[in-house]
Amino acid sequence: MILTVTLNPLLEQRFVYKSILWGTENRNAGFRYAAGGKGINVSRQLNKLGVKNLAITFLGGYNGKILRRVLETEGINHSVVSTKSETRTAALIIEKEKKQLTTFFGPDSGITGKEVSHFIEKLEKAISNYSIIVFSGSSPNELTDEIFPYGIELANKYDKISILDTYGNHLKTCLEKGPTVFHGNIEEISGSLQIPLSSEKEKIGFLNYLYSQNIKLGFLTDGANTGYASKFNFHYKFENPSVAEIDGTGSGDAFVAGIVYGLHKSMVFDDFTKLAAALGAVNASQWKVCSVNLEDAEKLSGDVKLMPVGKKMKLIDDSPTI
Repeated sequence: MILTVTLNPLLEQRFVYKSILWGTENRNAGFRYAAGGKGINVSRQLNKLGVKNLAITFLGGYNGKILRRVLETEGINHSVVSTKSETRTAALIIEKEKKQLTTFFGPDSGITGKEVSHFIEKLEKAISNYSIIVFSGSSPNELTDEIFPYGIELANKYDKISILDTYGNHLKTCLEKGPTVFHGNIEEISGSLQIPLSSEKEKIGFLNYLYSQNIKLGFLTDGANTGYASKFNFHYKFENPSVAEIDGTGSGDAFVAGIVYGLHKSMVFDDFTKLAAALGAVNASQWKVCSVNLEDAEKLSGDVKLMPVGKKMKLIDDSPTI
């Protein structure tokens, strides 16, 4: 089974209007609560792919109670560490005529040192029982920055596959712990590490850095633009399929779910990389976040172009060895 770890969950309040007049009153919106946070998005997408998983996260206050109810309604299996501070919220305003989404985020939760200790204790007990651990999303404060690096250490200790998809101040420390797999958005990586990642040479250089940290698979995505990947020290770039984009929210999380699915099902690298890219593309073509049907992604995966950059791996070696 798969474990997803989310440090900064989000209670989304989604307002849907046909059109919006900014600066005045707007009425008769469609409204619903939704569960957000990158790891939780991965869990939702894994559910759609038929892969059992557990989401571990922080929840607190009245917002946390609502989010717990939303998780239960969505069928997302979860384990919670309670916090004194409120779970963060966001208002998402969708204007259908313009196909436009505007998001207003509230403050991050004020997680305490004691709550971090409880989370780590829960994580220690859980990791040994799961085959793949996904560390995904942002860290709300300096105290929670220690959780992902320690979790990666535990995963390595128990010989588990760890997948990292994060950004911010703790990214460098996380990478130095050597997760099995890393996925990142190019803009977020560049901002977090203060490095240029605009040219192909710079992106390949970063993939080489990942390999130097004992990271076996690396994936760099940039929305609909060309993505880059590595398997050990072999490099690839991939062209995403063309879709009519509506909302790219969660496309990176759908991509990660595709990597998890591929490793879980022992698919070959080329196939699950294409599937992951297709999941991200289909996600961007709809309003629902990380709710892509496997059949829809499989149909589109054939349109993903995966090409080696530099030396080519021999076909006999082209299968996961993690």
